[in-house]
Amino acid sequence: MAKKQGGRLLSSAGLVNYYESEDRRAIHISPITVMVVAAAIGIIIMALEIAFPG
Repeated sequence: MAKKQGGRLLSSAGLVNYYESEDRRAIHISPITVMVVAAAIGIIIMALEIAFPG
């Protein structure tokens, strides 16, 4: 049998390493900011539906 190299799963295909890496140049957005923006977009869409019915 062939030995596993480095103990990594073949099915992960390097995705674990990608997500665990920290790049200081990357844009960092907090999860709270994402939720607030998503809620604001939802409210705007609902307001537009009320203002301009279909």
